Amino acid sequence: MPPPLGFLLGLQAALLLLGASGMLLLHYPLGEARLPRDLPLALGLLLALWGLEALFRRLFPASFREAERLHREAGRALRAAGAGPGFLLLLALLSGVAEEVFFRGLLQSLLVAWLGPWGLFLQAFLFALLHPAPRPALAYPLYTGLAGLLFGLAYLLTGSLLAGILAHFLHNARGFWELWREAG
Repeated sequence: MPPPLGFLLGLQAALLLLGASGMLLLHYPLGEARLPRDLPLALGLLLALWGLEALFRRLFPASFREAERLHREAGRALRAAGAGPGFLLLLALLSGVAEEVFFRGLLQSLLVAWLGPWGLFLQAFLFALLHPAPRPALAYPLYTGLAGLLFGLAYLLTGSLLAGILAHFLHNARGFWELWREAG
């Protein structure tokens, strides 16, 4: 596997290992997954993410265009490194699971226990920091921060990571597919 692809998988695997082991050590439950509740919530989260994208496209057009340009460059780099649809699907799944387990399961649980409701906002801020963008695309971290807030609210309200994982995976899978397709 080419180094850039291995790095992407390694980063997500490290987040998953850190998040899951932290949750186990601190006795934070993964939550009871209930598909009748979690599936509609996941679809609602996904629709909310798409709505945020549409809103950001309208409110911050120059920043949104710059973020799209950067995403196209990332898609070309992934394709040049040999990433195909299977790899991108695996990356979407791993990133959805890892980021939810780490940011919501471990980090949000710790921060809410220490700071109360402010912990929800702090985990969303830290989630945005993991999704940086250069100055012309500054609206992208704001978008990811709001997405982190939505995922965090879903976890806080249900006690389950499943809805966030499903929505995060589907959102990333769509985004990675678009990147790969446009790079071809």
